[in-house]
Amino acid sequence: MKERIRIAAGQGFWGDLPDAPVRQVEGGPIDYLMLDYLAEVTMSIMQKQKARDPTAGYARDFIPLMKRILPACVERDIKVTANAGGVNVRGCADALIEVARELGLAGKLHIGIVTGDDIMSRLDELLSRGVELRNMDTGAPLSTVRDSIQSANVYLGAAPLVEALQQGAHVVITGRATDTGLTLAPLMHEFGWAPNDWNRLAAGTIAGHIIECGAQASGGNCQFEWRNIPNLADVGFPIVEASPDGTFVITKHDGTGGCINIPSIKEQLVYEMGDPHEYITPDCVADFTTIRLQDDGRDRVRVYGVEGRAATEFLKVSISYSAGFKAVGTLVYAWPDAYEKAQAADKILRARLDRLGLRFDHILTEFVGVNATHGPLAGEARADAPEVQLRVGVRGQDRAAIERFTKEIAPLILTGPPAVTGFAGGRPKVEEIVAYWPALIPKSEITPSVEVLNA
Repeated sequence: MKERIRIAAGQGFWGDLPDAPVRQVEGGPIDYLMLDYLAEVTMSIMQKQKARDPTAGYARDFIPLMKRILPACVERDIKVTANAGGVNVRGCADALIEVARELGLAGKLHIGIVTGDDIMSRLDELLSRGVELRNMDTGAPLSTVRDSIQSANVYLGAAPLVEALQQGAHVVITGRATDTGLTLAPLMHEFGWAPNDWNRLAAGTIAGHIIECGAQASGGNCQFEWRNIPNLADVGFPIVEASPDGTFVITKHDGTGGCINIPSIKEQLVYEMGDPHEYITPDCVADFTTIRLQDDGRDRVRVYGVEGRAATEFLKVSISYSAGFKAVGTLVYAWPDAYEKAQAADKILRARLDRLGLRFDHILTEFVGVNATHGPLAGEARADAPEVQLRVGVRGQDRAAIERFTKEIAPLILTGPPAVTGFAGGRPKVEEIVAYWPALIPKSEITPSVEVLNA
């Protein structure tokens, strides 16, 4: 058993800094590189891509990235865990195998793939057996939106990734696995943690939670003394230095920008936390109130004392469905009386929409520069605001009504208040609304599949 494992975060979402994983590999010693690509809406995007092209449906950025770092990873025995597989895990693995062979790494690379999270094809069978997949927020049964569903994926935990690593995988590609599982799995594998060692599993889960959003734990998007965070242009992504007893240190490579301190770690801990006593994952339930943080030197925070308890009998399902259409139009009004002009334009626009008999499920007006960020908490607007952006959005089921709305923004330029600009982007576009449906499913209904492929 190793005395210490270093797991580096390389991506916090699909679209994060392209060179961050490269710098993690080249910047100093690491044992694992964790790449988190998936968000709830990402799955529906990938499902649409796969419908158009059966070879698509995964994070395409992952392949050129791996082409850059794969030789170094093989040479230094750096393993990679990534949920880049989206809704086409095998297609992603096949593309990586092709790259590995191009690089002359045939026979030197084993790729683990984890599937079983995509239950799109099983929905009717599940519903027919009484697995209602009720919305966790509203209690409504999934049958009410069945015809509109675009994707349905279960959050898998760390266990199948551990199995892939135990079978010798150098790279493990999953679909919708938990963000935290990408970090917990290497710790379970390397340290031999039992699947019911709740305190250690909770510690590994918290380690994964801290680094899952990349540089958000090392100074990015940080409220605490943000003006004094050094060199964010060269921000270093976080690294977990973990020990077998479940304690760990969050750090980053020397010479990189950003900062890691107790305030930056605390901000990331409360991100998407929910009930601090019950951070529920497929692997365990972590108690955030037991976390202890200690300054361990420059850009080093020690985390210890974490407690956990048994996992539940359910897995969470991330379902996306079509929920109508939307369009958003903007115009900018300049001083003097910018806010008053924007308010007048909004009244004119709404009156014209009423005259046309257009009805929407919702119409929202925001005055950017006045109340768009803080809403009613913004208080009274400055009468001398130099400029205010009028932003009006509509949503509804009638695409034709949304289309008609898009034609009513530009006319305000010559038929509304003066000193207007900001329409260079052209007429607003009608977009499909993808809504989120969270549900629970018994673990007994899901059987993950693990396979290790040779490049």
